[in-house]
Amino acid sequence: MTDILSLLAERLPPSALREVEPRYLEEPRGRWMGQGAALVLPATTAEVAETIKACAETGTPVIPYGGGTGLVGGQLSESGPAPVILSLERMRAVREMDAQAGTMTVEAGAILADIHAAAEAEGWIFPLTLASQGSARIGGLLATNAGGVNVIRYGNARDLCLGIEAVLPDGTVMNTLSPLRKNNTGYDLRHLLIGAEGTLGVITAATLRLFPKPEATGAALMVVPHAEAALGLLRMAQARIGEGVSAFEIISRTGLDFLNEVGPEVKQPFDTPPDWMCLVDLGLSGGARPEEALEELFAEAFEAGLVTDGVIAQSEAQRQEFWALRENIPLANRRIGAVASHDISVPVARIPDFIAEAPGKLAEIGEYRTNCFGHLGDGNLHYNVFPMPGRTRADHETERGAIKRAVHDLVHAMGGSVSAEHGIGRFKVDDLERYGDPGKLAAMRAIKAALDPRGIMNPGAVLKS
Repeated sequence: MTDILSLLAERLPPSALREVEPRYLEEPRGRWMGQGAALVLPATTAEVAETIKACAETGTPVIPYGGGTGLVGGQLSESGPAPVILSLERMRAVREMDAQAGTMTVEAGAILADIHAAAEAEGWIFPLTLASQGSARIGGLLATNAGGVNVIRYGNARDLCLGIEAVLPDGTVMNTLSPLRKNNTGYDLRHLLIGAEGTLGVITAATLRLFPKPEATGAALMVVPHAEAALGLLRMAQARIGEGVSAFEIISRTGLDFLNEVGPEVKQPFDTPPDWMCLVDLGLSGGARPEEALEELFAEAFEAGLVTDGVIAQSEAQRQEFWALRENIPLANRRIGAVASHDISVPVARIPDFIAEAPGKLAEIGEYRTNCFGHLGDGNLHYNVFPMPGRTRADHETERGAIKRAVHDLVHAMGGSVSAEHGIGRFKVDDLERYGDPGKLAAMRAIKAALDPRGIMNPGAVLKS
């Protein structure tokens, strides 16, 4: 360890080498703590390359660190040799903005909310949107192929990136930054590193796709009698409004009850919380009025028996109130304390089946409350299991494994994924081994061995060391 610290001190300016602060070792939900031998905060890609070279020479593990918002332990190492923690938070510049072509090149440490502001200042939007956008950094979002609420319209992080700059495990800088939409020049290594969670290299910059800002936005909360009706409402909205549907969320009564029970205090639109409701968000242009489109959608859906009640935002402020309701549900979950949390996806058509069958699987293990909510439009549900009132998650600690297995087995049986948008990290490595296709896993191991033969890049994440 002295060797790596000495090398880093020789090759980096004093401003780049720090003692490890506790916040770099903490997991957002407080279940795990990491370790670190040193904290490196480079200011340039060249300093990132020098750091990786030093780690490669000494065989020292290195963990790329984004905003620290990940929920699967990709940014933490609990065991093994203490790693160098490489945070790109000082590298947050907008290197280039092409307002004509609708592209932006930013460094990996740029905070998502700042990217939004920079794009909007030029009349564009960068549509990747999620609850942690005030702290999440684009490097980490690309490394995990983050999703968010607008996937139904714009796609995942992978779909929003045209090119990357990255430092490979031997310290080589790979520059494929490009604004080109068509570029068939061999292997697309951009897509190899996006979603690799720092196991194949460190993304240092990215060229991002921007989109025209909709002329008008609107939202509605519509009460549906059951999940099958929610799916029918989604299909009707897509048929009637098409790509104008920017987001389509499903929310269960449990989430609303949790907000009433523990906060945060947010305005709820219905006196009696419904069992299920959908948040439909629109972005329209060409003079179309979202309020009219939503009124027509509600009327048709009501006639078809798909909705029973609803409220349509009459202003942008009210639209933001609807989103505040949705985005505070995870915080209420955290205050209650989940026994087990699941970030899953199933084919959209199977969502009603999953919601109907999962409670029975859990009842075979014990008695729980479940909060099911998420991105119905792309099949991504957050299915979280909680203790009954008067009990805590500590009372069910021995049941966590069985709960996860029951949920994930059902997801897998339905052709779904046990990791929809949060990645594999370290917490789901065993799940990937259990449910992953053997051929794919073999190819992944071969790629890892070829690019990172010393196994220094985020060891223990995604694949077993």
